[in-house]
Amino acid sequence: MKQKSSPIWTALALLILAQFIIFVVYPLVLILYKSVIDPATSSLTIENFTRFFTRKYYTNTLINSFKVTIVATLISAALGLVMAYITKQYRIAGSSGINIAIVVSYLSPPFIGAYAWIQLLGRRGLFTGFINMLPGVQFEGIYGFAGIVLVFSLQSFPLVYMYVCGALENLDNSLNEAAESLGANNAQRLTGIILPLVLPTVLASSLLVFMRVFSDFGTPMLIGEGYRTFPVVLYNQFMGEVTNDSYFAAALCVIIVIITMFFFFLQRYVSRRHSYAMSALKPMAPREQRTLPKVLCHIFVYLVVLVALLPQITVIVTSFLKESTPGIYTSELTLINYQTIFSKNPRVIPNTYLYGLCAIALVIVFGVLIAYLAVRRKSIITSTVDTLTMLPYIIPGSVLGICYLYAFAKQPLALTGTAIIIIIALTVRRMPYTIRSSTAIISQISPSTEEAAVSLGATEMQSFYEITLPMMMPGVISGAIMSWVTVISELSSSIMLYRASTQTLTVSVYTEVIRDCFGNAAAYSTVLTVTSVLSMLLFFKLTGRRNISV
Repeated sequence: MKQKSSPIWTALALLILAQFIIFVVYPLVLILYKSVIDPATSSLTIENFTRFFTRKYYTNTLINSFKVTIVATLISAALGLVMAYITKQYRIAGSSGINIAIVVSYLSPPFIGAYAWIQLLGRRGLFTGFINMLPGVQFEGIYGFAGIVLVFSLQSFPLVYMYVCGALENLDNSLNEAAESLGANNAQRLTGIILPLVLPTVLASSLLVFMRVFSDFGTPMLIGEGYRTFPVVLYNQFMGEVTNDSYFAAALCVIIVIITMFFFFLQRYVSRRHSYAMSALKPMAPREQRTLPKVLCHIFVYLVVLVALLPQITVIVTSFLKESTPGIYTSELTLINYQTIFSKNPRVIPNTYLYGLCAIALVIVFGVLIAYLAVRRKSIITSTVDTLTMLPYIIPGSVLGICYLYAFAKQPLALTGTAIIIIIALTVRRMPYTIRSSTAIISQISPSTEEAAVSLGATEMQSFYEITLPMMMPGVISGAIMSWVTVISELSSSIMLYRASTQTLTVSVYTEVIRDCFGNAAAYSTVLTVTSVLSMLLFFKLTGRRNISV
């Protein structure tokens, strides 16, 4: 129900709009302006774009990114679909623990997976020596295309898994039973009924995987070596110690934003155009299996989960081992890695928690207000704000970081290198998730409750704070906990904006790996992993759930 906006709500909407113009629109407009400027003459030019599309060095990186992204997306979609179907269709022992393990593997940043796989299958990896002991095998390590695809696939399939699990929970099992009564076997029911119904969900989640993989630079940077991808070239062009060209980097930012925006709107189109309204009058119930299929399903599920969790297990174990040389561990257990990280830069962990908590507080406040304005106080202003909030979701974090470096390096808003700019970047990056979830919650609350309060003498603000907000808070808080996990795992924007005094856990992991200080990186990673797991357990405790539906 649309309500007439009072002056206080209009003023609040204008204030929020001003914030997004400053911290979202202005940096993007500036990056677009720099991309078409000749630094020598300050005149308009398309030379930066021409330079990119006429040189194979650059176009090949774009082709490489598409190759990696397409292959990783296909593997993630297939693996996520199969895992979701098996766990929902059949009784798998320890299914609650499996859900938690899969979510943990998803919440871990991809670059930590890359670092862990270097420990396992790098040139001096734990498994590399055993592989090379096989007759006629000369394994050089998991670097390049195959390594990038492996890391992205194992880290991204949980997203498809969670989406498809949600779709299968809404699927009416009476359709399955009707087909079975007509003589359809398992394969026919799967391909003729279940797959067509969940296919829109698979496509939508796959496009989200595509966007995430395409814009990630941490994994290709660590494990790609000679296999260059577009985000890596963007990072090197802007942050390179040998050469850098900020105007050309701006053009690269514009190109990647256009590509990610195209796939974002494609994902929205697929979600709206090819979707089914399913009501599970009789939800799917796990079936008992014959012995052999039951054993094979358990082996497959457990094996996938184990491989997906190997990065987390690896970093935890190696964090307690002593290094003889960089990357080579002894069997001696030690706490020296933890002593080093706490003494070397004691601000890292407090910075991570402080920035994360500040960002989450801002995300909750602005997210709830924007969602309320968009649903209850619809106007041109609130619709504009709601649209602008989605831009940081589309824009890769590295691009947002570069935009902020351009926009806030000089007065009157010289924020580069400060904690404030990092908190702002984390806030605008994660706010869309809270806005979407809050919008769904508000839509389920009848406006009549607020109208009743107003008719009894309460002001509009009182009805919001005393009626609507308390009804929203359980869902908002549980969503904020999951947002917290993604905030503390953010690398792509933080790596662009940090200074030594504002370094966070993810930045520390990345910089320690680059320096071959793998023990320190493992200790930092373990702190991050333990924090994520504890946060997720808190989420399950508050919501009473044992899985996460996206």
